[in-house]
Order: sequence, then structure tokens, then C-alpha cells
Amino acid sequence: MTAPVSIRMAGYGPPATSFSRGLELIGDRLAAEFGDQVDIKYVWNIMDFGYRAEEIVWLVEHGVLTLGYQSSSYLTDRVPELGIVDLPFFFQSKEQARAAMDGALGQRLAQAIEDRIPYRVLDWFENGMRHISNRLRPLHVPSDLAGMKIRVLPSEIQAKTFALLGATPVKCDLTEAIAWIKAGTLDAQENPLANTVTYGVHKFHRFHTLTNHFYISRPIFVHRASFESWPPALQRAMQEAVHAAVAFQRAETVKEHEESLAAIKTEGCEIAALPREGHDAFVKAVQPLHDEARKAYGPELFGLVPKG
Repeated sequence: MTAPVSIRMAGYGPPATSFSRGLELIGDRLAAEFGDQVDIKYVWNIMDFGYRAEEIVWLVEHGVLTLGYQSSSYLTDRVPELGIVDLPFFFQSKEQARAAMDGALGQRLAQAIEDRIPYRVLDWFENGMRHISNRLRPLHVPSDLAGMKIRVLPSEIQAKTFALLGATPVKCDLTEAIAWIKAGTLDAQENPLANTVTYGVHKFHRFHTLTNHFYISRPIFVHRASFESWPPALQRAMQEAVHAAVAFQRAETVKEHEESLAAIKTEGCEIAALPREGHDAFVKAVQPLHDEARKAYGPELFGLVPKG
């Protein structure tokens, strides 16, 4: 009797998140089609087992896990091209961002990842538009960030973004960020509202500003050697299941955003959008990063972004 194909999928959020439910959708579809030919196991949140969120990258790379996801910013040190989607105010809307990641830009970036890391990139979950929360004061213009210690993802472009805005960026893993926010060591953080609520940050930060400054995707990657050893039918089914999971997860983000708004308000926090003049001031302050990026990445990569 042939042993079943072992498929271990993992993320770094509670079971109720759209990311975890997306993984479950993948597993359910494979189990329905292949039955006992596959052995599917999940780890919803690797942080529950003492791992750092960033360690999902090497856990899949070395085959400890079969499939995982992680924000693309965690890979920029090895795949510099990913820095283009770390640029602040790069996408004008969620629709433009999705079109870019589903189109030529996403394909180009997936290939760049595969050229440097032994993954197959199957699609992109949506981490979405990001906003700033802090414990000190409302934000209206960049100078309101002056002196704030803000957690950023491990991306040099993101660190430079907040330095240009006057804050003190602190690159750290999610596990450290949560602990430091609770302790008050960090004054601010930036995330989609759903992440802010999932990790309990709204219980420590009173002020939430809807800045839409970054749109970040989470590549869904599989251990390449494992994937390529599977029968073609299973490879095809995995790819199709991942596409279905992405469609589901993106649809869920709309509901999660509204639920998170309600949770933040219930906690007694203040939520406000940037005024138009404030938004323009933020965009102007980070323009040097866009100028540098055009020189670094070249017009061809920028040309892969559909018009907003």
C-alpha cells in the first residue's frame, strides 16, 4: 500500500482568521478529492508553539512544513525586487493592488522568489491596506509622528518610510512587537485593522488613523521538492485549491475590516481618517523613496503596475 502524501500547512494567526480558514479550505478540497491518499495537518499559529512568526519562512524552506504564508516584506533581504510593493502609497486602491498581484507584477515577483528560495509560489493572500495605531496622540500630519517608536516589518523601505515621516522605526518580529506594545516600549504600530484586533493591539492603543500607507501581500509558498515529487493530479489540485482559498480570503477581508472597526470602537478607541492635506503631506514626505526605487528597479518593473 502506498503511503499517503503528508501535507503540513501552517500560519501565524488564530483559527478564526481568514488566513487560517483559507488553509482549511485548501485542505478540505484536497481531502475531498484524494481521500486517504493525502494526510493533511494544520498548525494555525506557529507562535503558539514557541516559534517566531518570521520562522515560517525557513520552516517551509527546509521542508519542516509543506506550505505556509508570510508577508512579502519578510523576504526583501533575499529578494530585493519585493521592495517595490513595500513602497508607501504605491497602490491607489485595493482594486489596483489586486490587479497588480494577480497580473504581470505578481508573476514577476513570484518568479524572483523562486529564483532565490526553494519554494513554489502558488498565489498571494491579501494582508491589505495598513493603518497606524498608537498610544500617544491622534495623527493629522507627519510631524505628529515625531519621536514615536513604531514597529515596522523587516523591510528597509518600510523603516525608511517612517524615518522620513519623523518616527523612530523599530524592525522586529510580531512576537516581539506584541510584547513591547503591551509593555509600552513601542508607541505605535501599523497593520490592517483585522491584524490590530487579532493580536489585541487595540487594547493598548487609543488612537487609530486610517492612513492606507502600505498594501502588503502574503505569498503562499510550498516546499518545492515536496511539491514536485507529487503526482501531477495532486499538484494541479493544490494549485486550484490555493486559488479558491485566495478568492475566499480576499472576500472575507471586507467583513473582517468592518468587524474590526466595531471592535476598536467598542474598546473606546478613537478612529479617524487622514484629512486631505494630511494625506498629501504624508505622500510628499516619502516621495524620495519612490525616486530612489525608480532608479533601483527600473522602469520595466514599474511598468507592470496597472493604472489606478
